[in-house]
Amino acid sequence: MATTMTASAESPVQAGVPSAGRRQLGKAIIAFASLGLLTLLALQTLDASGALAIGFSSWRPFLFAYVFWSLALGAGQVLIRGEDGERALFVLPAVLFTVALVIFPTVFGLYIAFTDWNLSSIGGRQFNGLDNIRALLTDAYFWNALLNMVYYVLTVLVQYAIAFGLALLLNAEIKARKFFRVAFLLPLMLSPVAVSWMIGKSLMEYRFGPAATLARHLGWDNPAFFSTPWLARFSIMAMDAWVSIPFIMILLLAGLQALPSEVREAAKVDGASGWQSFWEITFPMMLPVSITAVVLRIIFELKLADIVINVTAGGPGGATDTVSSFIFREYRDRSNVGYGTMLAEFYLVIIIIFVALLLRLVSRWMTKAS
Repeated sequence: MATTMTASAESPVQAGVPSAGRRQLGKAIIAFASLGLLTLLALQTLDASGALAIGFSSWRPFLFAYVFWSLALGAGQVLIRGEDGERALFVLPAVLFTVALVIFPTVFGLYIAFTDWNLSSIGGRQFNGLDNIRALLTDAYFWNALLNMVYYVLTVLVQYAIAFGLALLLNAEIKARKFFRVAFLLPLMLSPVAVSWMIGKSLMEYRFGPAATLARHLGWDNPAFFSTPWLARFSIMAMDAWVSIPFIMILLLAGLQALPSEVREAAKVDGASGWQSFWEITFPMMLPVSITAVVLRIIFELKLADIVINVTAGGPGGATDTVSSFIFREYRDRSNVGYGTMLAEFYLVIIIIFVALLLRLVSRWMTKAS
């Protein structure tokens, strides 16, 4: 009798594990709903492209099918996993949100990238094979913008050096430290568009801008900050740095305040100079925060566009152009949705590969350093 009761207590059904039949039913529901959704998507896509005349007049049925599929997915998970499936339902809204707003636009963009869709054309969008890729490979303006991105990314190292100095200063016991912390953070609170007009269009304006007037008083006859290619690029870099340095600084300042003061005090007692204390203690201990700040800034820098679009529109001669501003003009000025989307998808692949290699390199370097 005791043996029977023990076996019953360890039964999978009583332990909350769904039965085999229940799991099979859950899998069948998910498979049926997924197959129906994919079939409807394929038919609707073929109908929209003109390859097949079977489909609905709008995508509304597909949206209803997507909602049905999400409900079937949740019910199936409960049937398959039991209590674990019920807990997984809390994650389901995030999964559906990611599919609808991240994965679907990316896949749809990939489809658009292989069409000749132009908003000024009455012919709609037609599949044009590899024409957009051929145009991309021979587009000198795009490769020029990509080269400019190398310069912009390299400036992140300069931004990091300046931000580190400011973080050390604001971490020290100086007068009015709270005031300076707020003052140095002000650029971070401004929109890049506002900065573009406030600094690029007014402060650095060639004829009446205060910066140009001051430069003339100092003996600079032609202070045209955005006319010479190298000077225009430097001016854009300076404006971008003015907005971005506070972001790095606040991360480094938080890292400095989290460092244990005992180690630096012990080094001071041992007679270490200020530079030795920084280079041999503070800097190595700040490496994780520094790498995080630099990697984040590089990712943000790869999307630089608003300041360039508002101040120089990529000129003169493409000297300040970025890939994002170039793609923006392809959409806005030429209404070339198909080619612009191909540029965006190609640039996305470059960013993913670059960031993956960067993180791998940083991981190896950190492992060796530790």
